[in-house]
Amino acid sequence: MYDRHTDEVPPLPPAPAPVAHEPTTVERGSFCTARCGCGWYGPARRSRDRARTDAAEHLAAP
Repeated sequence: MYDRHTDEVPPLPPAPAPVAHEPTTVERGSFCTARCGCGWYGPARRSRDRARTDAAEHLAAP
């Protein structure tokens, strides 16, 4: 392979924007799970209220 000159190298794509924390709850059968856009997810709960609490705790965590 040959050496490229700097004018031949394509520019880098822009860096992806940071993912905002937007936790939601997802129901699957009789279980409810808190999930977030950043990839975090909580344990499956039978209590929807506890799943919402998990989401709120994730949002408050640094």
